[in-house]
Amino acid sequence: MKLNVAVVYGGRSGEHEVSLRSAESVIRGLDRNKYNVQPFLISKEGAWDPHPILPEPGANPNIDVVFPVLHGTFGEDGAMQGLFELADLAYVGPGVLASAVSMDKEFTKRLCREQGLPVVDWVTLHRPNLDPTYVLAKLALPVFVKPANLGSSVGISKAHTPSELVEALQLAAQYDRKVIVERAISGKELECSVLGNEDPAASAPCEILPSREFYDYEDKYLLDRAQFKLPAELPPHQIERVRELAIACYRATGCEGMARVDFLMELPAGEIYINEINTIPGFTSISMYPKMWEYSGIPFGALLDRLIQLALERHRQKKATRFAR
Repeated sequence: MKLNVAVVYGGRSGEHEVSLRSAESVIRGLDRNKYNVQPFLISKEGAWDPHPILPEPGANPNIDVVFPVLHGTFGEDGAMQGLFELADLAYVGPGVLASAVSMDKEFTKRLCREQGLPVVDWVTLHRPNLDPTYVLAKLALPVFVKPANLGSSVGISKAHTPSELVEALQLAAQYDRKVIVERAISGKELECSVLGNEDPAASAPCEILPSREFYDYEDKYLLDRAQFKLPAELPPHQIERVRELAIACYRATGCEGMARVDFLMELPAGEIYINEINTIPGFTSISMYPKMWEYSGIPFGALLDRLIQLALERHRQKKATRFAR
């Protein structure tokens, strides 16, 4: 008997277009011999097509599992996961808490630091108090300036001068009321995919070779000039270090199902820092989450199968929990 899979995509996010491309790959990759696929498109204004998933147990009888392919705000931050919990639906990817803290770059750093994991020095500012002198008293230029809750490098700038810092703060604040400023690392950009619930596994990591100064939105999705090394050209002990840190970050943030952990390696020392964790990584034709798993022995279709099974396993375990006396 086929499973009814609801693929939810689009959404009220600066990453709406990326979500459309990821969802296209997922919908095409799901085996029609195993699944009845039901697309649910959410517009940039928040309208559902053909209709919304209802936040009531039993109100969505034609859905066995939800596969959210929503990047960024209102999709990757715990809001949508809360809807699925209210509806008592199995869904792919981390739960409400893990999604929320992983989306917030500051809280990811705090949780990792509490576990003794390496993160880059940072300061946090809130709109409207975007004081560049506070940043300059804490960090030396250059710095990266980021919205705290967004992905795909939307709103991110590298500031080399005080005037660039002011512009970068204003840009980031357009996308979030909280802004993160980080010490700039000169070296390698690495990524590693993680898969699993209680016993997660990490893929072979890859290295990103940006065509610009850093791997920004245009480089990721528009220019088609960035290059990748898969696996990353690192000595075996550093490969294992990246994989261990990826799983440690995954556990520190409480993730389940899937995530992609991004790293910075500072040269020449070779120190590796956790940069961020993405709970609904890209599934486009150029996305590294499925590519890393394919290199590690799990092709795209089998990866989608595994993610759905992990969602169903977690939901079965949750059904055994008592929520009332």
